[in-house]
Amino acid sequence: MPVVNRQLKRAAAVGAVAASAVFVFSAPAFAHVSVQPEGEAAKGGYATVNFKVPNERDDASTTKLEVNFPTDHPLASVMPQPVQGWDVKVTKSKLDKPIEMHGEKIDEAVSKVTWTADDKGIEPGTFQQFPVSVGALPENAEQVVFKALQTYSNDEVVRWIEEPQEGAPEPESPAPVLQLTEAADGHGASADKASDTASDDAKSGDAAEQAAGENTGNSDGLARGLGVAGILVGAAGVAFGVLAGRRRGESASSTNSASSAS
Repeated sequence: MPVVNRQLKRAAAVGAVAASAVFVFSAPAFAHVSVQPEGEAAKGGYATVNFKVPNERDDASTTKLEVNFPTDHPLASVMPQPVQGWDVKVTKSKLDKPIEMHGEKIDEAVSKVTWTADDKGIEPGTFQQFPVSVGALPENAEQVVFKALQTYSNDEVVRWIEEPQEGAPEPESPAPVLQLTEAADGHGASADKASDTASDDAKSGDAAEQAAGENTGNSDGLARGLGVAGILVGAAGVAFGVLAGRRRGESASSTNSASSAS
């Protein structure tokens, strides 16, 4: 029995060590800077996304976050939401190839957003989210990759810049990846087209209404003209009737006079 107990204790100790090793090696996979949309991030549309930054150190706080925006799919509209205790700076850069947005040519786009802590920053055992409104999202891509740099109060910089590859294990320092969904009807770039179509339809409707108004005006004028003509015709008929009656009366009077003379 003692031998069996020693073997059981040894097996339990080995299992505990193995479990600890699994936890240690898998922990970084859950503690990197990530990005998630509020709702969905549809292709060709706009979305509010949150960059989630956990603090991985026990003896230092995160005091700075730099998020680099893609140049292969530049985003013309980037608006960070204010975060209490953090200063934010938006950096724009010239584009090698201008993009079109709402019918206008855009030759620059946001290339980086930097948040710097005013005070303590993200302390050990906590995380912080940084919301940003972005758009228009690319229509011909499945995802958008952002590269982030996380700076600690001890001047350590962690570079979350490795792009995950499909079918490959997650890299040690993966970059935040925003997964895009298919654009629903009435959303994304199709919404802009629908809006333009609706505007054209509205203009066509206005033109049709104006034409109808003109036709109505013409019809009213014609009706008024016919009414006046009818009144004139009626008046002429009355006058003719009165004149004819007078003539008949005069003729009858003449006849009676002649009969009396006979």
